[in-house]
Amino acid sequence: MEIKKLHGLVLDANEYVVRKDNECLLIDCGARLDDVIMATGGKKVVGILLTHGHYDHSLNCLEQAKHFDCKIYANENIKDTLMDPEASYSEDGTIIDDFSRFEFIEGDKKVKVGRFIIDCYYCPGHSNCCECYMIDDLLFAGDVLFENGVGRTDLKSSSREKMYNSLCKLEKIKFDKVYSGHGNASDYDFQMKNISVFKRFLSR
Repeated sequence: MEIKKLHGLVLDANEYVVRKDNECLLIDCGARLDDVIMATGGKKVVGILLTHGHYDHSLNCLEQAKHFDCKIYANENIKDTLMDPEASYSEDGTIIDDFSRFEFIEGDKKVKVGRFIIDCYYCPGHSNCCECYMIDDLLFAGDVLFENGVGRTDLKSSSREKMYNSLCKLEKIKFDKVYSGHGNASDYDFQMKNISVFKRFLSR
């Protein structure tokens, strides 16, 4: 499996192109379409996974889904975020209210998209629509986990308590690496220390 990281247009958010055989998945949609097209190398894009609805991660999702003629997979709560510019932190007040290409995920479940088998974990805290995705042994955590931190919990629909509970959930999952919504990837041992530190912080 090959992973390419693209830099988004807002707040340097990461968009990932995950390629396996002749198929690709896109994870988040903050990058320019032309850059995404180049990164796919002409392989078929079978779906888009949104980790949450904040503007820097979702702003180009409809454009990319239309171009690649694919579905967008996201937590069911993302509708409330995308339709509210105060919740999505849209810089220009843009909302997304066309959900015709969306497939909504409820709770923790396994989904198959093309040849990809994806374990989906609902992990609210940074927002009420955060979803983490495990593909093989790789965890795409959006803004739940960073290389040296966790997502902010002082935003609209954020929750310190829910973030704490999400960290407890992720602590029990065995993965090889974490690919975050911003910054660099990190490995399992590093994240176990990171999670432990922020669990103590959030429980104060």
